[in-house]
Amino acid sequence: MSNYERKKTTPCCVGCMQAIKWIPVIFIASVIAWSYYAYVVELCVLAIESTFEKIAFLIFYHVICVLFFWSYWNTVFTPVGTVPSNWRIPESEIERLFRAESQEQQKRILEYCARDLPVTNRTLNGSVRFCDKCRIIKPDRCHHCSVCGTCVLKMDHHCPWVNNCVCFNNYKFFVLFLGYALLYCLYVALTSLEYFIRFWRGELTSGGMGRFHILFLFFVSLMFAISLVSLFGYHIYLVLKNRTTLEAFRAPIFRVGGADKNGFNLGKFANFQEVFGDNWKLWFLPIYSSTGNGDGLQYPTTTMHHHHHQQQQQHQEHQLQSNATSYHSMDDSRNRLDVQLPHPTDKLISYENTMHTPTVEVPNINHHHHQQQDVSLSTGANIDSAAINGNVIVNMDILDTTKSSTVENKANLADIHKLA
Repeated sequence: MSNYERKKTTPCCVGCMQAIKWIPVIFIASVIAWSYYAYVVELCVLAIESTFEKIAFLIFYHVICVLFFWSYWNTVFTPVGTVPSNWRIPESEIERLFRAESQEQQKRILEYCARDLPVTNRTLNGSVRFCDKCRIIKPDRCHHCSVCGTCVLKMDHHCPWVNNCVCFNNYKFFVLFLGYALLYCLYVALTSLEYFIRFWRGELTSGGMGRFHILFLFFVSLMFAISLVSLFGYHIYLVLKNRTTLEAFRAPIFRVGGADKNGFNLGKFANFQEVFGDNWKLWFLPIYSSTGNGDGLQYPTTTMHHHHHQQQQQHQEHQLQSNATSYHSMDDSRNRLDVQLPHPTDKLISYENTMHTPTVEVPNINHHHHQQQDVSLSTGANIDSAAINGNVIVNMDILDTTKSSTVENKANLADIHKLA
């Protein structure tokens, strides 16, 4: 073991590191305590002259201050939670995993270890996610925090201002903390603006330290309000999209469908309920109500990821069925053309036979009349034989030709009758 590692594991060094982590929290608590004194004592008690204004300012201030500090306290001191023991990889499988000679072998081992676990997230190579430090299968949206030294459920980020991981257990508290901190700063800045201007102009003759507190209170509250607007707005956006900060920078990878930032997006209201719960009365109170996503181990995903593979198969089967249906319909239409269409033709031919070749008794007047009769009869017979023996597709042109031939035959028969 190196000297650096010995120093790193020394209890004294560990204690110093833990103490340093609390410096941002102590700073925030000190700012809140000082702002409380500056607003309540220096502004409301000493600077404001109207009793009604004092009471109104103090009531609203204390309501916002209590909600603000309550949310901050729960964000700081809520445990991040631990992954259950059934997600831990057995020692025998750990040895096999570390001895695996290829990624495919590791993938098979991890798939076997996670066979009964509800995991949908994967690594870049499609393998089940696992933590080699905690030696567990990582649940969906779980990540290892190097500062906390453990795997954190639905980890958003590690925030030094709360000395804690913002995660599944305290994400609602963190969002409320940002919201109430912004409201607190805006309220203090707006209510102290009038007296800030009056002190700046020298209209108030209070002592020097009181003037300093009010001037500094306005600047500090305004500065924090400006910085909190973007941070609070960004986390509201993440809540409505059902994303964590880590997922916003790197999209989660799903077993089916690949990487997708919207993989857990269920709609704005459903996403809001996952964090703030189903009971609207508890939405704005720093009380745990994030029951929409259960125990932090399993999360509902979009329908696309639930049924993506099934939809692809159904789409392919639908295409095959539609192609087969169109193919059979074409065959049916061809069969109808080949079988049904000749029947009207037969009727037409039989009709033409009866109309064009009548049995006509012509008296034997002279040889010239017989020749004309033979010509007309032979013309009708030729048309009938051509119609019967020719295998043609019936269309409008053929029907028109047949009708014209019929008219000509009738004219020839009329001439024969006249000659007779």
